[in-house]
Parts: sequence; C-alpha cells; structure tokens
Amino acid sequence: MLILKYKCKLIIYFLRTFKHNLYYFRYQKKDELNTRGTTPKDGNSGLHLRNKHHASYNFTELVGVCPELKSFVIINKFKIETIDFTNADGVKMLNKALLQKFYGISHWDIPKNYLCPPIPGRADYIHNTADLLSSSNGGIIPKGKSIRVLDIGVGANCIYPLIGHKEYGWYFIGSDSDAFSVKVASQIVSANDLSNVIDIRHQANALAIFKGILKPTEIIDITLCNPPFHSSAEEAQFGSSKKWKNLGYKKTVKPVLNFGGQTNELWCKGGEVGFITRMIFESIEFKERSLWFTSLVSKSEHLNAIYVALKKAGVVSVKTIQMTQGNKISRMVAWTFLNDMQHIQWSLKRWK
Repeated sequence: MLILKYKCKLIIYFLRTFKHNLYYFRYQKKDELNTRGTTPKDGNSGLHLRNKHHASYNFTELVGVCPELKSFVIINKFKIETIDFTNADGVKMLNKALLQKFYGISHWDIPKNYLCPPIPGRADYIHNTADLLSSSNGGIIPKGKSIRVLDIGVGANCIYPLIGHKEYGWYFIGSDSDAFSVKVASQIVSANDLSNVIDIRHQANALAIFKGILKPTEIIDITLCNPPFHSSAEEAQFGSSKKWKNLGYKKTVKPVLNFGGQTNELWCKGGEVGFITRMIFESIEFKERSLWFTSLVSKSEHLNAIYVALKKAGVVSVKTIQMTQGNKISRMVAWTFLNDMQHIQWSLKRWK
C-alpha cells in the first residue's frame, strides 16, 4: 500500500514537471523575448518578471504612504521627481515607503550607518530563489510556512525575510553576528507582528555560518546570503568611491555611507570569496539538512574560485543565475548535495 502511494506521488510529480516544461516553452520563453527592452527607461530594467519594481518610482504614491519622504524628493535636470541617492536619510526613507506600499510593512527603521539595501535588487533574489525551489517541485513554487529559509547575515534591515514572507508566505530564520543588528531586526519583526514566521538569531561565532544557528535536528529548504563584498575597510571605501564616480558624482564626503554599512556588513577577512568558500565547506556538514544553498556573488571574476571550492566540496549540482538591475549585474550561485531523486523525495515529503 505504501509503495502504491509513493508511485502515485511520483506520477503526480512528473505530470507537474511536464506541464511546467510545456508552459515554459510555449509561453514563458515567448514572454521573456517580448519583454526585453520594454521596461520604461526611467525604471529598473532587467528585473525578474514577478518583481513589483519595474516601473519608475511614483513619488506621489510613495509620499502618500510615507509623508516623511516628501522632504527628500527633488526635481532632477530632466524635470523628473527623484531623490539624492547620496543622501543616506533619503535612501532610508525611500525604502520605508517602498516596504509600506508594496509589502505592507508599516513599521521599519534602522540606525544611522547600518546597511540600507535597495529594495528592487533584494526582491529579485527572493523571486529567483522561488524559481530555484520550483525546479525541485515540478515547476510549482512551494509556498507557505512549511518552507523554511535561512538568511545568513540578515542585518538590522531584515529585508529578505520581510519580502520573502510577504511574497510567498515562507518561514524565515535570520542570523547575524552583530548583536545590535539582531536586536533591531527583532524589533522590526515584532512591530509588524511577524514573530511567528520570522525568527532572528544571534551568531556568537563570527567565523561560523550554520554552526550555532541551526538546532541539532533542524531542517531548512534553502539558504540566502549577501556576503561582505570587500576584504578590508580601505577596499570598501575605494569601491564605493569608484561606484559614485561611475554614476557621475564628482565627489562625496563619505561615499560608503550612502546605503550605510557596518564593518561586518561591508568587509571581512578574505572578502567575498573567503566568506563564500567558508560557507561552502561548512555546508558539507549540513548537506542533508538543506535542499539548496545559495549566495550572491557581486564580481564575476570570483566565480572560478567559488566553482573550484564547490568541486572540492563534492556538490552534486551547481546553478548560476544572473540578475540585472539597471546597469548593475550580480549573480546567484546555488549548490546542492542531493541528486534528482532525492529532490523529488524532498518535495513530496515536505511540500505537501
């Protein structure tokens, strides 16, 4: 009887997969081709099709939900409403308005100089994560609290859990080695009555990733990580100065602080490659306790070193997904230690 039940589940899975593939080749691929270059010039081109931020910011609507934003709105040389993106307070207020309008987050605030990431790019990571999970579920995006996601380095802003839960209903664990970030993120979660679906945990060992965060028998479905980009404070400062120069700003007093960022958020020993490499080798110990492991990779030249580490770790499959926001290109690298049949068994058992 159990064998017959399992066979029926397998048939359902393969029928889902066939339906998904048929849809993709007949419709979705066509939609992708038709939407290239159609995003408004003043909007955020290249974003995921489900991303809510394709259009230009409507500051009238945003000020309507967040009146504090009004004092930061300016008219640029093209007679278009915008804000000064070198102004950290203005960027924070824009984020507050976007979270309120698009995700129903009514209470959100972070301390001065803490990382205040751009919302559209963070939403893209969430949507690509959903697609990755669907690839293990016959093309169907699994939704609801039964899907458990670990956000490594959640930060004081708590952006990924807030967007991920609001979009897909997932349950989040957010970890951070900065105790104050944990306190602020926990306050945001509590203020928005999300404590039952977002659990913020302190990582006491700054060199550990999963150890000390996941409980002995705890299982998650996927991890997210936006690792520190730089290997030193000087490199972080130089990188931010170069960014603003490329964007046409001649000079900024403190270029690193436009989107904020504390030491542990901006740089770490070994930089991005060092952090992700540690994450890869520590993931071996948890290879049967998470279906997928993922991380953002900001620089394409870092990919080869990451692929070498993944090969040494003995992963079964690696996927690299490119993401674009305006002129900025990043990529999401995902790996799993489980084979195709184990992915099927995982989804049938956990994602009912």
